[in-house]
Amino acid sequence: MVFFELFTHNPTIIRVPAGAALFSENDDGHMMYVLATGRAEVIVNNRVVESLEHGSIVGEMGLVSPGPRSASVVALSDCEFVEVDEKRFQFLVQQTPFFATQVMRVMAERLRKVNQLVTPLEDI
Repeated sequence: MVFFELFTHNPTIIRVPAGAALFSENDDGHMMYVLATGRAEVIVNNRVVESLEHGSIVGEMGLVSPGPRSASVVALSDCEFVEVDEKRFQFLVQQTPFFATQVMRVMAERLRKVNQLVTPLEDI
């Protein structure tokens, strides 16, 4: 989780009802989101890889390396996400170096989780 306070200035709020997706695997990704209220899950290849709570960030890969989404995010309850575009992301990285470290940490932890789900080739 990152400091939620970094995202409170003039936020764009995206409301996602329970059961709906914020975004899906292979969608075009160019925004990051911070979960403000509710609970959601990150799903890769139909497997839940992470549960999200207040302050969790998602979609960060879409800002670091734009392209198709590698995961889906589905709301477990009614959720509100703060949308972070590239301009705000760059500002946060420049003004708050700790923020950049936190984003990298989240990306590394998610990569480890997904790698644990992959079956080694010798087991196939």
